[in-house]
Amino acid sequence: MKIVDGDVRGKDAARGRRVLKKLRTALAGAGSTLSILGATCFAAHANDPLGKINTPFGVAFGTFEVIQFAMFLGAMGAALLSAGWLIRERSRIANENRQLRDKVADLNVAVQRSEALLNLKDQRVVVWEGNSTTPNLVGSLPQEIGIPEDRSLFLAYGRWLRIDSATLLDRSIEALRGKARPFDIVVETSKGTPLEIQGRTSGSYAIVRFISLGEARATQALLKTENYQLNESLTTLRGLLEQLEMPAWSRDRSGKLNWVNMAYAKAVDGNDVNIAVAEARELFGVQARERIEREKATAQAFRDELSTVVAGNRHVFRVTDVASSAGSAGLANDVSDIELVREEFKRTVLNHSDTLDQLNSAVAMFDANRKLQFFNQAFAKLWGLETALLESRPDNAMLLDRFRSDGTLPEQPDWRRWKESMLSAYHSVESQEHLWHLTDGRTLRVIVNPQPKGGVTWVFENLTEKLQLESRYNTLIKVQGQTLDHLAEGVAVFGSDGKIRLSNPAFASLWSLKAEQIAEGMHISAIRRLCEPVSNAAQWENFVTTVTGFDDKRESLSGHIELTTGKILYFASAPLPSGQTMLTFVDVTDSVQVERALKEKNEALERTDELKNDFVQHVSYELRSPLTNIMGFTELLQTPMTGPLNERQRDYLDHIGTSSSVLLTIVNDILDLATVDAGIMELDISDVSVADAVATASEKVAERLKEHNILLDTHIASGAGSFRADASRVKQVLSNLLSNAVNYAPEGSTITLTCRREPGEMIFSVQDNGPGMPDYVLDSIFKRFQPYPNGGRKRGAGLGLSIVKGFVELHGGKVDISSAAGRGTLVTCRFPLEARTFSIAAE
Repeated sequence: MKIVDGDVRGKDAARGRRVLKKLRTALAGAGSTLSILGATCFAAHANDPLGKINTPFGVAFGTFEVIQFAMFLGAMGAALLSAGWLIRERSRIANENRQLRDKVADLNVAVQRSEALLNLKDQRVVVWEGNSTTPNLVGSLPQEIGIPEDRSLFLAYGRWLRIDSATLLDRSIEALRGKARPFDIVVETSKGTPLEIQGRTSGSYAIVRFISLGEARATQALLKTENYQLNESLTTLRGLLEQLEMPAWSRDRSGKLNWVNMAYAKAVDGNDVNIAVAEARELFGVQARERIEREKATAQAFRDELSTVVAGNRHVFRVTDVASSAGSAGLANDVSDIELVREEFKRTVLNHSDTLDQLNSAVAMFDANRKLQFFNQAFAKLWGLETALLESRPDNAMLLDRFRSDGTLPEQPDWRRWKESMLSAYHSVESQEHLWHLTDGRTLRVIVNPQPKGGVTWVFENLTEKLQLESRYNTLIKVQGQTLDHLAEGVAVFGSDGKIRLSNPAFASLWSLKAEQIAEGMHISAIRRLCEPVSNAAQWENFVTTVTGFDDKRESLSGHIELTTGKILYFASAPLPSGQTMLTFVDVTDSVQVERALKEKNEALERTDELKNDFVQHVSYELRSPLTNIMGFTELLQTPMTGPLNERQRDYLDHIGTSSSVLLTIVNDILDLATVDAGIMELDISDVSVADAVATASEKVAERLKEHNILLDTHIASGAGSFRADASRVKQVLSNLLSNAVNYAPEGSTITLTCRREPGEMIFSVQDNGPGMPDYVLDSIFKRFQPYPNGGRKRGAGLGLSIVKGFVELHGGKVDISSAAGRGTLVTCRFPLEARTFSIAAE
């Protein structure tokens, strides 16, 4: 109070001094003015030319007296004005001082009252000024609530408040001082006593007030604290659920959604949780929700898997829904991928088991307790164990004892130590490998592999056959080496690097090389330099390219190479595995010379055959015209126009006509064959009726059949119908077959003509009961001008079957003949249902 009053008085004194200073300044200015005027008047008086002024009162005034009097009046007026202003200013200052003293008195009363309130026993105030880190403390709290009175202990909130309350208070004070954010909170001491804490700011001050509550207010504060903690817990829990990728929801008592997380909103095709709640979008269908409600009504909870459609795909969720008096809450975990993985794992395990069952190697898996967990069929077969025994999950040590008692495993000098060494794999991290030589002569490679989760896997590989194969392989290598060394064929094998791997003596002999010149490791380029002087350099260039080339497709080479020594070598290159190449050389000097001689003879024969064909064609063509004239004149002589003929003349003319017809047929056949050979015959393709073709061919041989009392039995299968071919050539083929059969069939016998349709072809068969033909004749039966006279009534030109074969093959068909001595002959012609429509040369 005194400090405040002194401050007010000091302010009034300072203000009075400022007013007096202004007044003195004004007076000093007036005095200076009077002095100047006086000096001026004195000067004027000295020099006054007018003299004095007389007044009615009898007093005379000069100029100096007048000026002096005026100056006096002015100074007095100024003094009076200054005195008046000073009196008024001091009165105003006095009033202000009186008002300030009243206000100071009121403030002192308020301060005393505030200090009295702050010093109560149920509150304590902490005040920070600006950015100061050292606060002021006012007041105290009851000692019975366990709050320390000491300043440093009191400010260490974590020592006497609960951890969560201390954390909340620190955050609130930090927000108050940093962001001027007021707060009202309720905290609990470590003894469970509630405190109300208020935080406010006033100017640059930050004030925190700790208030001890009464019993009623304490209960209310506790409830408030619990409510706050519950809200914080609920907020934290919902925040956690918001971050989960699992749909979560809660419902009120009526079963209506009142909260969902973002995963739920996305699952129901929404991006806003508020919209999902407002529109009551359900994740599961009606039946699923009814089932959840039924189980919650009886067990207060639902736990099971449900399926629904999310984003167009069906998903399986493991749903947990719990009911309470306030409603219910649920969580759905998408286990679709887990189910897929589980099913895939089951299939993998099953496939793994099936695969192991197909292995020839025996496999047995034991768990960490040394019990048999899995075995394949090869394991049971290898040791001759019953399936029932193995399915009982026997111990590993017991199985080893069983192998010993069965006499399969040989006796060991110290069986117990040997068995312990085998079972030490259960305590090892590295795989073990052993060789077991069984008493029956088998050798097993045993691999014991520890499993990551305990247990071991035993793999038994039967090496008996492998060892036998290795022995045989080594023997075979020796035999092959000896065989190569004794071959007349030169062999050399080169690696992909061009270096020789092996060779035989014949290779060195053919190329006149020494053993050290073709030693293993010698490069092919060095061998090339040795061989080029006696051979073709270009050919050895090909050898080098073949051996050392990098082509993706390695091809074989073969040919002949002639040496300057007169030798002719046949060579061949063959690609081998691993990029190796084998070159072989054979001395074919004699065979090549013989081949050349044979080629020359063959060319001479071909030229002779061409001359023969040209001669036949020329002669056939030249004979056709005279024969036509002879037949024409013969027919003319047989007519009455030329005059009567006697019996002998008529017989001669008949023989001439018959012989001419036969000769014309032969000439026509020769011309047909020549046309076929030249490749210029064209088929006139049309629909050929099988019945018409058979009837026409039968009419041509009817006279000969009647002459020799031979019966023609014709069988045309139903559905034979027609096919596409050259009708005249088909009839000519059938006529030639029947004519050939009539020539060899005995009198009184039967010739059978059969026709049937099969998929893609029409088949004609002619069967006679003649003497037949031996096998050596069948090889040349289709050759031209080679008739077979055995049993025939007359010898022909040997062209009938050749024409048959040529015409049938020209249609794209084939001819088969079956005959044996004394069993007749069967000729079968197979025509395609759709013959070719272009000309080809018969082969």
